[in-house]
Amino acid sequence: MHDDVTRRRSVADHAAAVAELVEPALAAARGRASARVDISTLLTQVGAGAGLSPRVLARDATAAVALPGFDNSQMDGYAVRSADLDGASGPVVLPVVAPVPAGTQPPPLEPGTAAPVMTGAPVPAGADAVVRIEDADPPRFPDPETVATVRFAAPVLPGTFVRAAGSDVAAGDVLVAAGTPLGAPQLGALVAAGVATVDVAAPPHVLLVSTGSELAPAGAPLGPAQVHDANGAALTAALGQAGARVTTRVAPDRPDALLRVLADAPGDVALVVTTGGVSAGAYEVVRQTLTGAWFGHVAVQPGGPQGLGTVTLGSGQDVPLVAFPGNPVSAYVSFELFLRPVLAAATGAAPARRATGRAALAEPLDSPPALHQVRRGELDADGRVHMTGGPGSHLLTHLAAATVLVHVPPGVAHLDAGEPVDYQELR
Repeated sequence: MHDDVTRRRSVADHAAAVAELVEPALAAARGRASARVDISTLLTQVGAGAGLSPRVLARDATAAVALPGFDNSQMDGYAVRSADLDGASGPVVLPVVAPVPAGTQPPPLEPGTAAPVMTGAPVPAGADAVVRIEDADPPRFPDPETVATVRFAAPVLPGTFVRAAGSDVAAGDVLVAAGTPLGAPQLGALVAAGVATVDVAAPPHVLLVSTGSELAPAGAPLGPAQVHDANGAALTAALGQAGARVTTRVAPDRPDALLRVLADAPGDVALVVTTGGVSAGAYEVVRQTLTGAWFGHVAVQPGGPQGLGTVTLGSGQDVPLVAFPGNPVSAYVSFELFLRPVLAAATGAAPARRATGRAALAEPLDSPPALHQVRRGELDADGRVHMTGGPGSHLLTHLAAATVLVHVPPGVAHLDAGEPVDYQELR
C-alpha cells in the first residue's frame, strides 16, 4: 500500500507500528538461539571493553549456594547470647573472648561471654545477636592479648544485626530470571551465589542493507561520483550498541541486486534494515522492489520517507523490514526515533530509552509547523541548548558533534532564544 505524501503518519503512530511489527520477531529470535557461557568469560569480555550491551538470560539462573552462606555480622560489634543481657537490674559485664575476624571460623560462644566480631564475619554458634561497638562500654575493642571485660547497658533482641544464612536467597532458588539483562548487579549476584555458567540469548541478527549505486563500502577506493557508505558505518555501530549482531551489505539501485542480497542473507537473520530507496524518485529501489511493504511519509524532519513490512529471505523465512531514508542524518534520526527503543528493550541495552530533559534555547530557531522537527544540538556550561548546524539531513559532521537531539513539536513555527525545548541525550 502506498501513502500520499499529504497524509503523513505522526511520529508516535509510526513508532507504534514499528514496535508492533518488530517486537514479536525479536522475542522469537531470542527464544530460538541461546548459548551456555561461563561467568568468567562474560567478566573477561566486559573487562576487555566488549560489554557495550549486556547479554540477556535465556533461562532462569538458580543459586548454587545460599546467600548469605552462613550467619554473619552486619556490624562491627560483640556477638552475644541475648539471654545473657535479659532481665538485668543494671549494666551487664561479660568477659571478652577471642575476636572473630572476617574469613575465620570461630568456636562456639560459651554462655556468659562476648566475642568481638567484625562486619561480615561468622557469628559464633550459640550467639544470636550482635551489639554494635558504639553501644558497648568501652566503645572500642580491647587488645586481643589482654584479659578484658565489656559492659552492656541494655538488653538486645535475638537476631539484632545478624544476617541469617539464606536470608537473601536459598540454594536452588531463582536468582536472576530469564529475560533479565546481565548488568553489574546481576553478575555480582551470580558470582556471589556460586553460579559458574548461564544460558544467554544470542543477540538478534540484523541484516543492514545500504542501497545506492553511488555507495562504496568503508575503506574502499571511490569511483567516479561515488561516496563512502556512512549509513552502513553509523548504523552498524548504533545497532551493535543496541545489542544486535550486524551483517552489512551495499546494494546498487537495481532490483535484481537487492533481491540477491536478500536471497543470500544468513539463515538466522531476524530483522532487515535498509537505508535509501524509499522516496518518490525514479531510482527508489527498495520501494520499487519490495512492493508488499508500506511506504509513506511520517510528519518528521528529517526522516519523512519511511518503509515498513516483511520480506522473504533466501531461507524462505519472512522477517520484518524497517526501511529508512538514505540521507545520513535522516537514517540515524530515524533509527533513534523508531527502532532503537524497540531493539534496546529486547536486548537489554542500556538505556532502553534515552535520557530526556528540557532546557532553554541559546539561540532562536525556525521549524516547519506541520512537522515534528528534530535538530541536533549540545548543552553549554549554563545548561542552554545550542544547535550544531542547520536542519539539513546531509550535515553529518554536525551530527557527529551533537550530544542531544532537540525536539520541536508540530504546530510550532518559531522559538526565540530563552524559550524551552525538549531534548534527548545521545551519549
